[in-house]
Amino acid sequence: MILVMKMNIAKIMIPKISTVFLHENDTVRQGLERFKVHGYTAIPVLNEQEQYIGSVNEGDFLRHLLAVQTTDLKAQEQYKIGGIVRRDFCPALQIDADRSQVIKAALNQNFVPIVDSRGVLCGILTRKNLITYLANTCQVS
Repeated sequence: MILVMKMNIAKIMIPKISTVFLHENDTVRQGLERFKVHGYTAIPVLNEQEQYIGSVNEGDFLRHLLAVQTTDLKAQEQYKIGGIVRRDFCPALQIDADRSQVIKAALNQNFVPIVDSRGVLCGILTRKNLITYLANTCQVS
């Protein structure tokens, strides 16, 4: 018999209100500015219903800038984040995911977007928060 341990993701994730995210209708300029201000390497992207649709990272912006052949910020106002978001990058987990699902996801992603049953972003779980939680709950000697 395999014991699947539940974990309360809501207690260890960073809630949506405290995270940085973009909407697919935001402009590439807005995305570039958000990256510059916050210094992150990847940011979740939401649709109009606040559902998580994927993430963008620095490489996505670089590929976009190379494709449009300009770094002029004013020119980037005509392009939308929805045109560069990778829908398969940083897959989300449901808020009721079990411990093994969370650990597996965190091994492959710097952060794990956490969504509810409607796909709405609840927050993100960082590797740091997960490791801190595991260190505090598991007796390591």
